[in-house]
Amino acid sequence: MTSNEIIKIVIIVAATLAKIGVIMTLTLGMVPILTWLERRGAAFIQDRLGPNRTSIFGIALFGLIQPIADAVKLIFKEDVQPRNADKFLFNFAPMLIVFGVLITFSVIPFGPDIVIELTGEDPKTITIPLQLADINAGMIFALAFSSFATYAILLGGWASNNKYSILGALRSSAQMISYEITMGLSLIGLFMMFKTVSINEIVIGQGQFLWGIVWQPVGFILFLVTAMIESNRVPFDMPEADSEIVAGFHTEYSSMKFAMYFMGEYAAMVVLSGLIVTLFLGGWQLPFVDITELVKNQYLCALLGFSIFFGKVLFFLWFFVWTRWTFPRFRFDQIMNLGWKILFPLGLVNLLVTALFVLLYWDKVESFFNNISFFAG
Repeated sequence: MTSNEIIKIVIIVAATLAKIGVIMTLTLGMVPILTWLERRGAAFIQDRLGPNRTSIFGIALFGLIQPIADAVKLIFKEDVQPRNADKFLFNFAPMLIVFGVLITFSVIPFGPDIVIELTGEDPKTITIPLQLADINAGMIFALAFSSFATYAILLGGWASNNKYSILGALRSSAQMISYEITMGLSLIGLFMMFKTVSINEIVIGQGQFLWGIVWQPVGFILFLVTAMIESNRVPFDMPEADSEIVAGFHTEYSSMKFAMYFMGEYAAMVVLSGLIVTLFLGGWQLPFVDITELVKNQYLCALLGFSIFFGKVLFFLWFFVWTRWTFPRFRFDQIMNLGWKILFPLGLVNLLVTALFVLLYWDKVESFFNNISFFAG
């Protein structure tokens, strides 16, 4: 093994560990910040202060110490299990939701590739994508693992041996059946236009043509609504619905098991926001600007691309918070009617129109954009 091969292995391992660290920070690390944003955002909308008293040595930092206090409380809180619960599934279900969220984020690109050239007797080029796993069927992979949250809710509700928990689990399964079909339909039009299910290629395609939201505005709205439902956010939080079924599927959970469900919901917000940004808003790219040409230093370019991606994700995270404290919870029959009588037919119509557009006009559209200088290459 040559020295360059050893260096290549070291660089790849170090880059992989760094990308895992970024994913962990963006998902689990953002949870305390999101809990603070949720409370302060609610206070802002309701014209009150929100958390601002918890402090360390008198330093409150606008309420940012409150999530730390919450984490300490959950770590040291007693872990109570129902006597007749299925112990294995009861303990396994909260871990499943966190696992599914982290795996889903692994296929989302958060910046342009970095190319490292090695010198010496055997020069090599190492391309490091800012994406943990560049899979050809990346979007199929993401959809499959994002559904783990529903299985975690089903297992947790059933294993608790509690009537309120099983009601929440059944509601979650009904929502999954009703809305994941529409979520899939909202993306098929995008796949037909960009001729791939690779997330990285979809991002690159949006840089060559136009963002996905321009070509698929209806698909964007459908995916945004179904993403809110996937994360069980108000006004679609039927699996929890604390005013009706106590706390739904996690009624019997406490301590760190409850914290895992809690983290799973907020981490799912980050992942779904990342998918929305990646599929419909160009990912790490700016409109009509090739940042790889604008910034010649590839490391600064990667940092700029990540900042653009993160800024877009933050916008949708605020959108999730704003929606929760603006709309009341829908009734269960209203959610079912919305899914089957409005969104599902709309998804079918959008798919038909997209198919006709791709068949009749997409070749001309591709030729047109390939001849425009700022889209070329």
